[in-house]
Amino acid sequence: MNIKNFIEQCLKDTPCDAEIRYNEPMKNHTTFKVGGPADCYIYPNGEGFLSFCVNILNKAKESQIPVFILGGGANIVVSDKGFRGIVLDMKGWNGESVWTLCTEMEEIVFKSGTTLDDAADNALASGLSGLEFLAGMPGTIGGAVWMNARCYGREIADVLSWVEIIEKDESQNNEYAIKRTLNKMGKGFGYKLSPFQKMDCLILSAAFKLKKGEKEKIILDMDANREDRQNKGHYDFPCAGSAFKNNRDFGKPTGAIIDELGLKGYKLGGAQIAPFHGNIVINFDNASAADIRNLMEEVAKKAKDKTGFDLEPEVLFIGEW
Repeated sequence: MNIKNFIEQCLKDTPCDAEIRYNEPMKNHTTFKVGGPADCYIYPNGEGFLSFCVNILNKAKESQIPVFILGGGANIVVSDKGFRGIVLDMKGWNGESVWTLCTEMEEIVFKSGTTLDDAADNALASGLSGLEFLAGMPGTIGGAVWMNARCYGREIADVLSWVEIIEKDESQNNEYAIKRTLNKMGKGFGYKLSPFQKMDCLILSAAFKLKKGEKEKIILDMDANREDRQNKGHYDFPCAGSAFKNNRDFGKPTGAIIDELGLKGYKLGGAQIAPFHGNIVINFDNASAADIRNLMEEVAKKAKDKTGFDLEPEVLFIGEW
Protein backbone atom coordinates (compact mmCIF):
# COMPACT_ATOMS: atom_id res chain seq x y z
CA MET A 1 0.00 0.00 0.00
CA ASN A 2 1.19 3.51 -0.80
CA ILE A 3 2.07 4.96 2.58
CA LYS A 4 0.71 8.42 1.76
CA ASN A 5 -2.67 6.95 0.84
CA PHE A 6 -2.52 4.85 4.00
CA ILE A 7 -2.00 7.92 6.21
CA GLU A 8 -4.71 9.91 4.44
CA GLN A 9 -7.17 7.09 5.04
CA CYS A 10 -6.23 6.91 8.73
CA LEU A 11 -6.77 10.66 9.09
CA LYS A 12 -10.13 10.36 7.37
CA ASP A 13 -11.18 7.60 9.79
CA THR A 14 -9.83 9.32 12.91
CA PRO A 15 -9.22 13.05 12.34
CA CYS A 16 -6.25 14.40 14.28
CA ASP A 17 -4.23 17.58 14.32
CA ALA A 18 -0.95 16.08 13.15
CA GLU A 19 2.22 17.23 11.45
CA ILE A 20 3.07 14.68 8.76
CA ARG A 21 6.26 14.55 6.70
CA TYR A 22 7.42 12.03 4.13
CA ASN A 23 11.08 11.00 3.67
CA GLU A 24 11.91 12.85 6.88
CA PRO A 25 15.63 12.71 7.84
CA MET A 26 15.86 11.04 11.24
CA LYS A 27 19.12 12.86 11.99
CA ASN A 28 16.84 15.79 12.86
CA HIS A 29 15.24 13.77 15.66
CA THR A 30 18.08 11.95 17.43
CA THR A 31 20.71 13.19 19.86
CA PHE A 32 23.44 11.51 17.78
CA LYS A 33 22.34 13.66 14.79
CA VAL A 34 22.55 10.70 12.41
CA GLY A 35 19.97 8.68 10.49
CA GLY A 36 18.48 8.44 7.03
CA PRO A 37 14.88 9.14 6.03
CA ALA A 38 11.77 7.62 7.53
CA ASP A 39 9.10 6.84 4.95
CA CYS A 40 6.62 8.76 7.09
CA TYR A 41 7.12 10.87 10.21
CA ILE A 42 4.08 11.82 12.30
CA TYR A 43 3.95 14.37 15.10
CA PRO A 44 0.38 14.13 16.35
CA ASN A 45 -1.02 16.67 18.78
CA GLY A 46 -4.27 18.26 19.81
CA GLU A 47 -7.69 16.73 19.44
CA GLY A 48 -8.10 13.11 18.39
CA PHE A 49 -4.59 12.02 19.35
CA LEU A 50 -5.39 8.78 21.18
CA SER A 51 -7.96 7.51 18.68
CA PHE A 52 -5.56 8.33 15.86
CA CYS A 53 -2.74 6.39 17.53
CA VAL A 54 -4.93 3.33 18.02
CA ASN A 55 -6.11 3.51 14.41
CA ILE A 56 -2.57 3.88 13.09
CA LEU A 57 -1.34 0.89 15.11
CA ASN A 58 -4.22 -1.34 14.06
CA LYS A 59 -4.21 -0.39 10.39
CA ALA A 60 -0.42 -0.63 10.20
CA LYS A 61 -0.56 -4.12 11.68
CA GLU A 62 -3.13 -5.17 9.08
CA SER A 63 -1.04 -3.69 6.25
CA GLN A 64 2.26 -5.00 7.68
CA ILE A 65 3.70 -1.48 7.90
CA PRO A 66 6.35 -1.17 10.64
CA VAL A 67 5.76 1.54 13.27
CA PHE A 68 8.51 2.94 15.49
CA ILE A 69 7.56 4.90 18.60
CA LEU A 70 9.95 7.86 19.03
CA GLY A 71 10.54 9.73 22.26
CA GLY A 72 13.49 12.07 22.71
CA GLY A 73 15.70 10.13 20.29
CA ALA A 74 18.32 9.94 23.04
CA ASN A 75 19.22 6.27 23.07
CA ILE A 76 18.99 5.26 19.42
CA VAL A 77 21.09 5.14 16.27
CA VAL A 78 18.98 5.18 13.12
CA SER A 79 20.55 3.59 10.07
CA ASP A 80 21.89 5.76 7.23
CA LYS A 81 19.35 3.96 5.04
CA GLY A 82 16.57 5.19 7.29
CA PHE A 83 13.40 3.50 8.48
CA ARG A 84 10.94 1.79 6.17
CA GLY A 85 7.60 2.53 7.77
CA ILE A 86 6.03 5.06 10.12
CA VAL A 87 7.79 6.95 12.92
CA LEU A 88 5.28 8.14 15.51
CA ASP A 89 6.83 10.99 17.50
CA MET A 90 5.31 11.21 20.98
CA LYS A 91 6.86 14.52 22.05
CA GLY A 92 3.64 16.37 21.34
CA TRP A 93 1.91 14.29 24.03
CA ASN A 94 3.13 16.04 27.17
CA GLY A 95 2.01 17.63 30.40
CA GLU A 96 1.43 16.66 34.02
CA SER A 97 -1.09 16.48 36.86
CA VAL A 98 -0.65 16.03 40.62
CA TRP A 99 -2.71 14.21 43.26
CA THR A 100 -2.20 14.18 47.02
CA LEU A 101 -1.86 10.64 48.40
CA CYS A 102 -1.26 11.52 52.02
CA THR A 103 0.23 14.32 54.08
CA GLU A 104 3.79 13.39 53.10
CA MET A 105 3.50 11.99 49.58
CA GLU A 106 1.93 12.95 46.28
CA GLU A 107 1.57 11.27 42.92
CA ILE A 108 2.56 13.17 39.81
CA VAL A 109 1.50 11.89 36.38
CA PHE A 110 3.36 12.79 33.20
CA LYS A 111 2.32 12.13 29.64
CA SER A 112 4.93 10.06 27.84
CA GLY A 113 6.21 12.85 25.58
CA THR A 114 7.20 15.07 28.53
CA THR A 115 10.94 15.63 28.54
CA LEU A 116 12.82 14.31 31.57
CA ASP A 117 14.23 17.74 32.32
CA ASP A 118 10.72 19.25 32.30
CA ALA A 119 9.50 16.41 34.54
CA ALA A 120 12.22 17.18 37.09
CA ASP A 121 11.39 20.90 36.95
CA ASN A 122 7.64 20.28 37.34
CA ALA A 123 8.20 18.03 40.33
CA LEU A 124 10.34 20.79 41.85
CA ALA A 125 7.59 23.37 41.21
CA SER A 126 5.23 21.16 43.23
CA GLY A 127 7.80 20.79 46.02
CA LEU A 128 8.24 17.06 45.31
CA SER A 129 11.47 15.13 45.70
CA GLY A 130 12.44 11.93 43.87
CA LEU A 131 13.07 12.94 40.27
CA GLU A 132 16.22 14.98 40.84
CA PHE A 133 18.29 12.30 39.08
CA LEU A 134 16.47 13.12 35.83
CA ALA A 135 17.66 16.74 35.78
CA GLY A 136 19.66 17.35 32.63
CA MET A 137 19.04 13.85 31.25
CA PRO A 138 17.95 13.84 27.59
CA GLY A 139 14.88 11.89 26.53
CA THR A 140 11.23 11.64 27.47
CA ILE A 141 9.16 9.96 30.16
CA GLY A 142 7.98 7.20 27.80
CA GLY A 143 11.49 6.26 26.77
CA ALA A 144 12.77 6.43 30.35
CA VAL A 145 10.02 4.10 31.58
CA TRP A 146 10.65 1.69 28.69
CA MET A 147 14.39 1.65 29.46
CA ASN A 148 14.05 1.93 33.25
CA ALA A 149 16.50 4.81 32.99
CA ARG A 150 18.94 5.24 35.85
CA CYS A 151 21.67 7.55 37.04
CA TYR A 152 23.30 8.63 40.30
CA GLY A 153 22.19 5.44 42.04
CA ARG A 154 18.50 5.94 41.21
CA GLU A 155 16.25 4.43 38.57
CA ILE A 156 12.73 4.96 37.27
CA ALA A 157 11.44 1.81 38.98
CA ASP A 158 12.34 3.31 42.37
CA VAL A 159 9.58 5.90 42.09
CA LEU A 160 7.26 4.48 39.42
CA SER A 161 3.71 3.86 40.59
CA TRP A 162 1.66 2.92 37.50
CA VAL A 163 1.72 3.19 33.72
CA GLU A 164 -0.97 3.71 31.09
CA ILE A 165 -0.46 2.03 27.71
CA ILE A 166 -2.10 1.16 24.43
CA GLU A 167 -1.68 -2.54 23.76
CA LYS A 168 -3.27 -5.47 21.96
CA ASP A 169 -6.52 -6.63 23.53
CA GLU A 170 -7.14 -10.37 23.20
CA SER A 171 -10.86 -9.86 23.85
CA GLN A 172 -11.05 -7.48 20.87
CA ASN A 173 -9.61 -9.68 18.10
CA ASN A 174 -6.11 -8.86 19.32
CA GLU A 175 -6.44 -5.26 18.18
CA TYR A 176 -4.83 -2.34 19.96
CA ALA A 177 -7.02 -0.62 22.49
CA ILE A 178 -6.97 2.34 24.88
CA LYS A 179 -5.76 1.97 27.61
CA ARG A 180 -4.61 -0.40 30.24
CA THR A 181 -3.22 0.71 33.58
CA LEU A 182 -0.33 -1.37 34.88
CA ASN A 183 0.68 -1.31 38.51
CA LYS A 184 4.46 -1.43 38.59
CA MET A 185 4.68 -3.92 41.49
CA GLY A 186 8.40 -4.40 40.80
CA LYS A 187 7.85 -7.22 38.32
CA GLY A 188 9.98 -7.32 35.19
CA PHE A 189 12.19 -4.40 36.22
CA GLY A 190 15.95 -4.64 36.50
CA TYR A 191 19.11 -2.86 35.42
CA LYS A 192 18.05 -0.98 32.26
CA LEU A 193 15.16 -3.45 31.96
CA SER A 194 11.39 -3.06 32.09
CA PRO A 195 8.48 -5.37 31.22
CA PHE A 196 7.55 -3.03 28.36
CA GLN A 197 10.60 -4.18 26.40
CA LYS A 198 8.83 -7.51 25.94
CA MET A 199 5.45 -6.01 25.15
CA ASP A 200 3.91 -4.70 21.95
CA CYS A 201 2.60 -1.47 23.37
CA LEU A 202 2.69 2.31 23.35
CA ILE A 203 3.31 4.04 26.68
CA LEU A 204 0.86 6.91 27.19
CA SER A 205 1.64 8.17 30.68
CA ALA A 206 3.34 7.24 33.91
CA ALA A 207 2.68 8.09 37.55
CA PHE A 208 5.42 8.65 40.12
CA LYS A 209 5.02 8.48 43.88
CA LEU A 210 7.13 11.30 45.30
CA LYS A 211 7.84 12.74 48.72
CA LYS A 212 7.34 16.32 49.68
CA GLY A 213 10.70 18.01 50.13
CA GLU A 214 12.47 21.29 50.68
CA LYS A 215 12.74 23.20 47.42
CA GLU A 216 16.17 24.59 48.27
CA LYS A 217 17.58 21.06 48.72
CA ILE A 218 15.88 19.80 45.55
CA ILE A 219 17.33 22.70 43.56
CA LEU A 220 20.83 22.03 44.89
CA ASP A 221 20.63 18.35 43.90
CA MET A 222 19.25 19.11 40.43
CA ASP A 223 21.87 21.78 39.80
CA ALA A 224 24.61 19.37 40.90
CA ASN A 225 23.38 16.70 38.50
CA ARG A 226 23.18 19.12 35.60
CA GLU A 227 26.64 20.45 36.36
CA ASP A 228 28.03 16.92 36.58
CA ARG A 229 26.60 16.05 33.16
CA GLN A 230 28.04 19.27 31.78
CA ASN A 231 31.48 18.58 33.28
CA LYS A 232 31.46 15.05 31.86
CA GLY A 233 30.95 16.48 28.37
CA HIS A 234 27.47 15.10 27.76
CA TYR A 235 26.47 18.26 25.91
CA ASP A 236 29.72 19.00 24.04
CA PHE A 237 29.06 16.73 21.06
CA PRO A 238 26.08 14.82 19.64
CA CYS A 239 25.93 11.58 21.61
CA ALA A 240 23.59 9.29 23.52
CA GLY A 241 25.22 9.23 26.93
CA SER A 242 26.47 5.77 27.87
CA ALA A 243 27.14 3.64 24.79
CA PHE A 244 27.36 0.31 26.65
CA LYS A 245 25.56 -1.01 29.70
CA ASN A 246 27.45 -1.40 32.93
CA ASN A 247 27.64 -4.96 34.25
CA ARG A 248 28.33 -5.53 37.93
CA ASP A 249 29.91 -8.91 37.08
CA PHE A 250 32.77 -7.02 35.41
CA GLY A 251 33.83 -5.58 38.76
CA LYS A 252 34.27 -2.10 37.33
CA PRO A 253 32.39 0.40 35.15
CA THR A 254 32.43 -0.20 31.41
CA GLY A 255 34.05 3.20 30.89
CA ALA A 256 36.99 2.11 33.06
CA ILE A 257 37.38 -1.10 31.04
CA ILE A 258 37.47 0.83 27.77
CA ASP A 259 39.89 3.34 29.26
CA GLU A 260 42.23 0.58 30.46
CA LEU A 261 42.26 -0.85 26.93
CA GLY A 262 43.67 2.49 25.74
CA LEU A 263 40.62 3.17 23.57
CA LYS A 264 39.59 6.54 24.97
CA GLY A 265 39.82 8.95 22.05
CA TYR A 266 39.82 6.12 19.48
CA LYS A 267 38.28 7.21 16.15
CA LEU A 268 36.55 5.50 13.27
CA GLY A 269 35.29 7.77 10.52
CA GLY A 270 33.48 10.66 12.17
CA ALA A 271 32.76 8.71 15.37
CA GLN A 272 34.99 8.67 18.42
CA ILE A 273 35.24 7.20 21.90
CA ALA A 274 35.09 10.45 23.84
CA PRO A 275 38.51 11.67 25.02
CA PHE A 276 36.83 12.63 28.29
CA HIS A 277 34.89 9.37 29.00
CA GLY A 278 35.48 5.78 27.90
CA ASN A 279 31.78 4.86 27.72
CA ILE A 280 30.56 7.75 25.61
CA VAL A 281 30.63 7.62 21.82
CA ILE A 282 30.46 11.03 20.16
CA ASN A 283 29.70 12.29 16.68
CA PHE A 284 32.73 14.56 16.48
CA ASP A 285 32.96 15.09 12.70
CA ASN A 286 29.78 14.45 10.71
CA ALA A 287 29.73 10.76 11.60
CA SER A 288 27.46 8.37 9.79
CA ALA A 289 25.29 5.88 11.65
CA ALA A 290 27.58 3.18 10.23
CA ASP A 291 30.62 4.92 11.77
CA ILE A 292 29.00 4.79 15.20
CA ARG A 293 27.89 1.17 14.92
CA ASN A 294 31.20 -0.01 13.49
CA LEU A 295 33.13 1.80 16.22
CA MET A 296 31.01 0.21 18.94
CA GLU A 297 31.37 -3.24 17.40
CA GLU A 298 35.14 -2.81 17.17
CA VAL A 299 35.39 -1.69 20.79
CA ALA A 300 33.23 -4.61 21.93
CA LYS A 301 35.44 -7.04 20.00
CA LYS A 302 38.63 -5.61 21.49
CA ALA A 303 37.13 -5.81 24.97
CA LYS A 304 36.09 -9.42 24.40
CA ASP A 305 39.53 -10.39 23.05
CA LYS A 306 41.44 -8.70 25.89
CA THR A 307 39.17 -9.25 28.90
CA GLY A 308 36.59 -11.87 27.96
CA PHE A 309 33.82 -9.42 28.83
CA ASP A 310 30.82 -9.08 26.50
CA LEU A 311 29.95 -5.40 26.30
CA GLU A 312 26.23 -4.97 25.67
CA PRO A 313 25.15 -1.86 23.76
CA GLU A 314 22.83 0.44 25.64
CA VAL A 315 21.84 2.29 22.46
CA LEU A 316 19.34 0.67 20.09
CA PHE A 317 20.07 0.33 16.38
CA ILE A 318 16.97 1.17 14.37
CA GLY A 319 16.07 0.80 10.70
CA GLU A 320 17.70 -0.90 7.72
CA TRP A 321 21.30 -2.00 8.22
